[in-house]
Amino acid sequence: MKVLITGSNGLLGQKLIERYQSTPEVQLIATARGADRFPNQQGYVYESLDITVESEVNEIVAKHKPAVIINTAAMTNVDACESDKEGCDNLNVNSVQYLINACNLNKVHLVHLSTDFIFNGTHGPVTEEEEPSPLSYYGHSKWKAEQLVMAQANSWAIARTVLVYGIVSDMSRSNIVLWAKGALEAGKPINVVSDQFRTPTLAEDLAQGCALIAAQKAQGVFNISGKDFMSIFDLVYKVATFWNLDKSLLTISTSEGIKQPAKRPPITGFILDKAIKELGYNPHSFEQGLALLDQQLNQK
Repeated sequence: MKVLITGSNGLLGQKLIERYQSTPEVQLIATARGADRFPNQQGYVYESLDITVESEVNEIVAKHKPAVIINTAAMTNVDACESDKEGCDNLNVNSVQYLINACNLNKVHLVHLSTDFIFNGTHGPVTEEEEPSPLSYYGHSKWKAEQLVMAQANSWAIARTVLVYGIVSDMSRSNIVLWAKGALEAGKPINVVSDQFRTPTLAEDLAQGCALIAAQKAQGVFNISGKDFMSIFDLVYKVATFWNLDKSLLTISTSEGIKQPAKRPPITGFILDKAIKELGYNPHSFEQGLALLDQQLNQK
């Protein structure tokens, strides 16, 4: 089976490359803007692709005719989306329209990545049936893209996820786990919100979920996240405990106290029953995820 992934230089993109390199029955085409940043460039084809350019999308999809496209490319910096709405729309909405058109034309199954930020966060964890009501421009853009996929794509799945953490090969991207670990190791005091709740997702688990959807050409919406529901403060506290770092550097704060430009949903997190039952999805616990990260950091 031929699978094309967009955003292959990102965290999820790199985990998908790793996964597919050891899956001989899949022929992988990895695409991203600019040069390939993955260190072991064996066993797959790389194409430079800017998905905000419709002609490039059409050309690459027609050239390779994959069975499945996994769209991991997105503008995910929530505050940047608030200040650069045009850039956000380009990458998170317009490009999805181009992919839908190219997929329909070439009979491709589209797996599109989405987010818990499409919800207003009054309660959680939630199922796939929860009614979206985004608070931020980022959330609006991702919900708009979902609606396009549902209404127009001939063959599609949406994989929604929550607060992804993990390690890219060149350590160029941070996430909440690496940020907390780095700050505490440097002895920096940090304020952490205790009124936001999530089910943090190991990048390898998200790649597993996407690969399961792709292999089965599963249709519909799937929650793909970690299984442990916790506050952001609990998450950082668990990071400090795992690496034996100074917890006295942690100060509990509220979302009001942190003052971020874009609103975050207070409570999200996902119920995973559908993905577990229909796909055979099996995520790590948060502690197992930290252990895997520790192992990877020790190999650096």
